[in-house]
Amino acid sequence: MTAPASRPLKFSDAMRLKRSSEFARIKQHGNRIVRGCLIANWIELPPESVSRLGVITSRKVGGSVVRSRARRLLREVFRLNRQDLRCPVDIVLIARRSIANLKYTDVEADYLNVLKRAKLLNPAP
Repeated sequence: MTAPASRPLKFSDAMRLKRSSEFARIKQHGNRIVRGCLIANWIELPPESVSRLGVITSRKVGGSVVRSRARRLLREVFRLNRQDLRCPVDIVLIARRSIANLKYTDVEADYLNVLKRAKLLNPAP
């Protein structure tokens, strides 16, 4: 039996960007920041919306094992920090080559740095 507190951290299918048209819309009309091992493109959504994530890993990042690990790291960073977002967003994270050698804490630091620069994080208490 799972604890009720773990429910809000679930990364459901509704939280994934899937269509190429959604990725293109965010790239064309959204904001962009390049920082460390990732590039972030995002669009703010109305307050009643759900934040969604799309991840892009090109072959430049590495072989299939490296690309899969990069996608898992980026999804996990989003999942664990989703509740700290100031408002709902559609965000596309693009992995850069440097992600291949990084640990989770390094990827999380780059992700949080991007959110701070974009003013998407809730103010610290």
